[in-house]
Amino acid sequence: MILFLAARPVTAPPVRPVPRRARPRFLAPYRRIFALPGTRAFTAANLLARLPMGMLSVSAVLMIAGSRGSYALAGAVTATGLAATALVGPWTARMIDRHGQARVAVPATALAVLGSLSLLLCVHYGAPDWTLFASCAATATTPNTGGMSRARWAHLFRDDPAARHTAHSFEQAADELCFLLGPVLATLLCTTLFPEAGTAVAAALLLTGMLLFAGRRRTEPPVAAPAAGRTRSPLRLPGLPPLLAGFLATGAVFGSLEVVTIAFADGHGIRAAAGGMLALQAAGSCAAGLLYGLRRPRGPAGRRFPVCTAAMAALMLLPLPAAATGSPAALAVALLLAGMATAPTMVTGMGLVQALTPPGRLNEGMTLAVTALLGGIAAGSAGGGWAVEHLGGAGAAYGVPATAAALAAAVALVTAGRRADRPPAPVR
Repeated sequence: MILFLAARPVTAPPVRPVPRRARPRFLAPYRRIFALPGTRAFTAANLLARLPMGMLSVSAVLMIAGSRGSYALAGAVTATGLAATALVGPWTARMIDRHGQARVAVPATALAVLGSLSLLLCVHYGAPDWTLFASCAATATTPNTGGMSRARWAHLFRDDPAARHTAHSFEQAADELCFLLGPVLATLLCTTLFPEAGTAVAAALLLTGMLLFAGRRRTEPPVAAPAAGRTRSPLRLPGLPPLLAGFLATGAVFGSLEVVTIAFADGHGIRAAAGGMLALQAAGSCAAGLLYGLRRPRGPAGRRFPVCTAAMAALMLLPLPAAATGSPAALAVALLLAGMATAPTMVTGMGLVQALTPPGRLNEGMTLAVTALLGGIAAGSAGGGWAVEHLGGAGAAYGVPATAAALAAAVALVTAGRRADRPPAPVR
């Protein structure tokens, strides 16, 4: 038997061609949008220009506080820049809508970069304090880089709502990533090199990224023909003011959460860990944004927005019991989970802004949403700081972001029936 088996010819199994490494099917929505020519190039350039948005404020605070020895002065200077941006930003966006991204965004960015360099030089050479305020206010012409990228996606996939949903989800995840990495990079540069390094690198990245982004003219949305007669602001469009009120409350969630978390870490002697704890919240939001983009949206955005804000309000309750335990680890987990509802809320809200704003005013409409967020962040920071000092510490102060999230959910619920995703009103 053994000899018989040995005598049989031994044939090797047929050699099958090795298939190319299979790509995960669940990433198909993202592969689909980036398969369009030019999308990868403008996205990479925009991310380069967007990263400084998470660097500039932190760099300015570290630079001014390290040179002048006053966090109050540093905070006042950055608040001035924030207020100026809230005033000038919609005007810059309107000019972009009227004349095109390349024609307006590049000179506007150049002016903002000059303001940053002026701030750097004034700090370095000990110029009077008023020059710091003037220089920081000059950075207000910085264009809404994320809004311009979203406008390109809206133009490229104007007839494909599912692709637009995926693109907006990616953009929100990119925002979270930039605000996650930006402060870390700014702190590293300012503390390991020299105090002005963060501002200098941020200005260089902003200008370089914007030049590369504006140079990708193939994907730039066309300029809308000017409307006859007097044009009206998107603020007067039906349904948009209540939506902006929801963005204002959402911004208060972000601003108060940051201040209260820093106070919690400081109170437990681990102030250096505050950045990592906030990074977990941003990471949760980033992951949720990417996952949200993989699912096909069901129903109109006007009906999904109250659901998203309600989920955000529910998850923002988690830090309250976690902080009450006094455990930084428990709070870190709670922040990670709490962040998972913010990205879907922002994605759906930005989709509503796009639905309610005429194409010829899209950049302005989205910049108004960002302006509302900035106003909410400023108010939330002040409210969170007050709560830490007057409510018995950071544990109870986590009620501020929870209240702000509940307010955002209430506004979305009350106005959902009135809005009902009506088509954008004509610009008159």
